Amino acid sequence: MSSPSWIARTGGFAPRLAQYYAAYFVGLGVQLPFFPVWLAAKGLEPEMIGLVLAAPMLIRVIAVPVMTREADRHDALRAAIIIGSAATCLGYGLVGLVDSAIAILAIFSLFALVFTPTMPLVDAYALRGLARYGGAYGSIRLWGSASFIVGSFGAGLLLHAMTPQNLIWLIAGGYGLTAVIALGLAPISSGEPRSAGSLRSGTLLRSPVFLAVIGSASLIQASHALLYGFATIAWEAAGLSTITIGALSALAVAAEIVLFAVARRLPASFGPTMLLILGAAGAVLRWIVMAFDPPALLLPALQCLHALSFAATHLGAMGFLNRAAPPGLAATAQGYYAIVTGVSMSIATASSGLLYATYGNAGYAVMALIAAAGGALAVYAHRRWNDPDRTM
Repeated sequence: MSSPSWIARTGGFAPRLAQYYAAYFVGLGVQLPFFPVWLAAKGLEPEMIGLVLAAPMLIRVIAVPVMTREADRHDALRAAIIIGSAATCLGYGLVGLVDSAIAILAIFSLFALVFTPTMPLVDAYALRGLARYGGAYGSIRLWGSASFIVGSFGAGLLLHAMTPQNLIWLIAGGYGLTAVIALGLAPISSGEPRSAGSLRSGTLLRSPVFLAVIGSASLIQASHALLYGFATIAWEAAGLSTITIGALSALAVAAEIVLFAVARRLPASFGPTMLLILGAAGAVLRWIVMAFDPPALLLPALQCLHALSFAATHLGAMGFLNRAAPPGLAATAQGYYAIVTGVSMSIATASSGLLYATYGNAGYAVMALIAAAGGALAVYAHRRWNDPDRTM
């Protein structure tokens, strides 16, 4: 990923950023599967657990655009990342010290105002730095995907030697490492003078191509909702062992790592909008086959399509934002994308429960339609983006 000459030229930008992604996703790998387990161990009822987990999704609608806008306004991406990283660690640590369900919800919601914008800010920081120093986003982002597996499997193993009530300290510790590494990130200015009048975020929202791209990527990512929410349940009902299910999940992440690793070697024709089209095509194929309740022998191949449905979509969105957003609006653009994705995923997740209860695996047909809608937007964006007479 890096060489001595690269490190000397960039002051270690790429290795430090890779370390940050790795640390953040270790924490995320523990938090996503095991924070609900901890909440249950604290005695929270399912309804309250759902409310606690939903709180950041709702709060980010307000927090992300405000934080990203202010980071752009003050040219303070690094400072915002440090604050968000520290707030994540502190928030989970304080949650671990209380027992009341109301107190857990209140503290978690308060800190969500600060920590939910962290990843959009990090992606904006990464794209700005890589544009300055050179290098490929995928080659750095893959360390996050790899460490997610480490965090998830590592916490699962540790759970055999510790009580569920102590899981919160693993989560807080993982994010604590992220906060420490954030302090080593290099300051990167946009290179533009800052003034309130120079920031025109409304120009992004008036761009048909920008709206089409974030709509496309959000729909394709939201089409994963049924898989994320109910694949494990369906596979267990079909008789697959937990080891097999874990291997299938790891295979999907491994597939995305491969694409991240080779992305910089793709032909120039595989630009951001073409990657979105490929992501949509992979998602549509994946969900159509899943809708027919395929035999277990096909599941590894379908999981490998995660390289397209997730990774190609993510790379396409990041590549477009890197090229299209003005330097002084990089974080703002990431914020808009995060909000649209969050809302789309929330709606799709809420709907997937009804779909699965009513249609079982046949509900993936609806996910295929959602991905196809994202593909249609990607085709529109591709034609407009490659039109020499276009305006963004």
